[in-house]
Amino acid sequence: MRGDDIRKVVRELRSHRFTRRQAVTRLGELGLALPTIWTLLDRATALPARAAAPGRGAQGTLKLLYWQAPTIVNSHLATGTKDFHASRVVLEPLMTADTNGTFRPILAAEVPSRANGGVAADGRSVTYKLKRGIKWADGRPFTSDDVVFTYKYVSNKETGATTYGSYVNVAKVEPVDAYTVKITFTGPTPAWYLPFVGDFGNILPRHVLDPYVGSNSHNAPFNLKSFGTGPYKVETFHPGDFVIYSINEYYRDPAKPAFNQVQIKGGGDAVSAARAVFETGEYDYAWNLQVEWSVLDHMMQGGKGALLNAPGGGVEQIYCNQADPTKTVDGERASIKAPHPFLTDPKVRQAMGLALDRATIAKQLYGLTGDATANTLTIPARLSSRNTKMVFDLDEANRVLDEAGWKRGPDGIRQKGGVRLQVSFATSVNTLRQKEQTIVKDAWTKIGIETNLQTVDAGVFFSSSPGNNDTFHHFYWDTEMFTSSPSSPFPAQYMTRFYSGDPAKDIPQKANNWSGNDITRWVSKEYNSTYDAGLKELDPKKNDALWIKCNDIVVAAGVVLPLIDRKAVSARLGTLDTGSNMTPFDSETWNIADWRRTG
Repeated sequence: MRGDDIRKVVRELRSHRFTRRQAVTRLGELGLALPTIWTLLDRATALPARAAAPGRGAQGTLKLLYWQAPTIVNSHLATGTKDFHASRVVLEPLMTADTNGTFRPILAAEVPSRANGGVAADGRSVTYKLKRGIKWADGRPFTSDDVVFTYKYVSNKETGATTYGSYVNVAKVEPVDAYTVKITFTGPTPAWYLPFVGDFGNILPRHVLDPYVGSNSHNAPFNLKSFGTGPYKVETFHPGDFVIYSINEYYRDPAKPAFNQVQIKGGGDAVSAARAVFETGEYDYAWNLQVEWSVLDHMMQGGKGALLNAPGGGVEQIYCNQADPTKTVDGERASIKAPHPFLTDPKVRQAMGLALDRATIAKQLYGLTGDATANTLTIPARLSSRNTKMVFDLDEANRVLDEAGWKRGPDGIRQKGGVRLQVSFATSVNTLRQKEQTIVKDAWTKIGIETNLQTVDAGVFFSSSPGNNDTFHHFYWDTEMFTSSPSSPFPAQYMTRFYSGDPAKDIPQKANNWSGNDITRWVSKEYNSTYDAGLKELDPKKNDALWIKCNDIVVAAGVVLPLIDRKAVSARLGTLDTGSNMTPFDSETWNIADWRRTG
């Protein structure tokens, strides 16, 4: 009987109904020694040995479903994750990074280091050696001139590159020779790997885009029919609907890719996308399945697909506006000149955090796709603070508000000095998020905070249009909820969400065309100085400690209320092998040249 129980645990692990930790616990209960357990689980979760490659284009069409449709196929002008994924099918960076922040060369010949002379000891420069013999999809050679040009393109402010933030500390990029390029920084930096790495680092062909640097960037035909050094090139593109790719005949591996055509279809929602793989098998791959766990778990029983989940899906968190969105000052709503009437009170924010039952949200709504967390910074794992605690205590939340002078009125809602604790709480339209909102509203009502829920279409909420008032950047509510995650192992860009060193630039407002990142409009000298130190500290351990401290400052202030550390969740047909494609620091399509059917 014990053999049957062991096999059952293995099946549950393979189907993702058990996590590895749960499997270890259960097998221990069955009397297995720990070394035996590790050996068994390693064998159980290993991918089957790969058969010989079937040959370039031999496996027909690969169909991907993205319920948020791509709108552009030039990643440096991307407005959302789906645009990066669509662009990454054709474009490549110098390097990529896995979940742990370990680098892998793509167009670079090797990973630069101090040992091989690539990374300067003073932190002021990095030198890349490039792979030789690489060609663009039109047959032209790839050289260091293309890397230099990409910097010229992105760093020109009139280009409007959304990846600009990864290049702001670069002073110059120079070709040492045709296959060597040197990047010099404005000062010593531990983040030598920010430019040209991962999603934000794709290299562009100079011979095609040279006339489109600056204000003419959005007029380039390339934006709708791009090609690169990757395995495919764009054949047909209808923005907001679908992309069709054909093989790059000049791709460097003659045996790859396995599919002669790739299709990315947009539209629908996360639930229908999951169903199209797990139940109907209509699509080979479905991206970003933020679906309630009970629904997702039921669909998985269809047996056609396999769940892909990995750390780094981002932290689902609630942001607390430090400006009053109901007031207009000098023609501007939520102005930094109009402090919020009660969310500037740290006791109110503390109480709101104490009322959040993160464990219940994780268990009921996320299951294997997310874990409760008190941290806003969780990846790489070494940066996830152990100094914070998740505390759910309604009695303590009520005590804190009582002590702070917020008294309940006849209707149970608290008020003080004529100010009523009434919050607007917004997020994007998603059935899972609406259930999260309901749980949060119930909790805040129990501590005397009236909560009005608002939902905004995801295409509007996450829009980059300055004229759209319902974006998370405008933040015209008291609180808002969404998921955000670092795009690089170096978290500076992600943590700018709380940085206000130059409020005129860092806080989104009309004067800067809503381009700042400090969406809560929170100002903290301690945070700013810690953040600034993190940009310069060259010692890796000391640098990690500074980013952990940044996290701890934000969490302690309660200006953001972390909820769930989400996994990156997608689905593939059981017969599709995508390799190790899940990483928070690059698109899920980064290794699409290696994808193939196994049956």
